[in-house]
Amino acid sequence: MKRVLTAALAATLSLSAVAVAAQTTAPNATTANTNAAKKRGPVFRATKDQIKQAQGILKQRNFYAGDSTGKLDTATRDGLRKYQEAEGLKVTGTLNAATLQKMSVALTDKQKTWVAAQSQTGQ
Repeated sequence: MKRVLTAALAATLSLSAVAVAAQTTAPNATTANTNAAKKRGPVFRATKDQIKQAQGILKQRNFYAGDSTGKLDTATRDGLRKYQEAEGLKVTGTLNAATLQKMSVALTDKQKTWVAAQSQTGQ
């Protein structure tokens, strides 16, 4: 009986060692998919002048009480959320293309190219 238990224990240990070796040497499909999903294209960025213009508009609409600094600080992001909600836009707190266009703030040529590329890819 003792030999049977010893043999069973040895077999179990051997199988678990093989399983551990397989896990450490085989690429993890979940990790590979996550890394692929993290790769994003260019990100839309508002210019300092556009941020200043947006801050002025937010101030006129009483969504922002700070100065037009050209920086996306916490108060500006809060104002953007309020503006986006009031205008029926996706509430992100970021100064994205849709928000700039709704505010009638002109996009740069580079930003227009970015918007065109996004519309072609359906994003």
